[in-house]
Amino acid sequence: MIMGLFRNSEIKRFALFLAAFCSLCIVVGFLIGIYTGLPVLFVCIVLCSGFWVFTRRRYRALAVLSESIDAILHGNDHLGLDGIGEGELSLLQSEIQKMTLRLREQAEGLRRDKAFLADALADLAHQLRTPMTSIRMLAAFLAKPDLDAEKRLEFSRELEGLLRRIDWLLTTLLKISKIDAGTAVFARNPVCVRDLLQTAAEPLLIPMELRGIEFALHCAADISIHCDRNWTAEALGNILKNCVEHSPAGGSIRVDCAQNAIFTEIIIQDSGTGFDSADLPHIFERFYQGRHSKDGNFGVGLALCRMVLTAQGATVKAENRVEGGARFVVRVYGGRGQ
Repeated sequence: MIMGLFRNSEIKRFALFLAAFCSLCIVVGFLIGIYTGLPVLFVCIVLCSGFWVFTRRRYRALAVLSESIDAILHGNDHLGLDGIGEGELSLLQSEIQKMTLRLREQAEGLRRDKAFLADALADLAHQLRTPMTSIRMLAAFLAKPDLDAEKRLEFSRELEGLLRRIDWLLTTLLKISKIDAGTAVFARNPVCVRDLLQTAAEPLLIPMELRGIEFALHCAADISIHCDRNWTAEALGNILKNCVEHSPAGGSIRVDCAQNAIFTEIIIQDSGTGFDSADLPHIFERFYQGRHSKDGNFGVGLALCRMVLTAQGATVKAENRVEGGARFVVRVYGGRGQ
């Protein structure tokens, strides 16, 4: 313990100074007289003893802190930072406890992120396995020299469709990753909701026409919201895409808009099969595929939709219509005049 104390240069210098000062006082005291030297000697002994006891107690408290920190670094779940008492060491103890709890929370967050990443990669591999298998089969058929031109054209179109699906999946996952990482930048500009919905529906107009699906947009031209036009159009487009995929031939998709002083509401509904009651709580989860999911549905479109809208302070909810079909309710907060 003594050698440990004197490894500290500050304590060593102070101890030497105190020893020299007390020695000088004792010598001067005994030079004056025996009755002066003895009280001075007693006072110096008390001072040196107090310095020794006080310093030793501080070193013991520091040793407890050091051992506790070492135990924490080696994975001990118990903090073991109790019983130091009050003073600056108590403050240090409190700060170490806060730091330890924060580091444990961060470590737990990293563990969750790693587990999520592993699950996401497993889901991605699973999602890609089916189209990649189909691509390999189509490539093998196309390599046959005796394949007639009609079949070759059919297989080529199917191959192109599969590649487009994979490209869409990877692009969507990159966008989701940007939002997860906090690197996606959302502008906040006034946007006409009617124009926004027309932009979102434009890529789907031909598929709707081919399947005879009626698209009705009921939105006043003076309704506007503050949002990022491109990101929000993609989010609403994913909802419309879901409605198109689940609407029967000859069905209908209707979009209604309303605005009040608090929020702007966009309701998108279709005449399809609706959602299974067990699927409703999971509709916007990443890679989730419901019981009525179509072939080729990766389960990321609606996940991206919710992330984009939530990042801009909006909400989205999915529900079933009483008369049949699905309904999506989007609310963008910041109403009329804002």
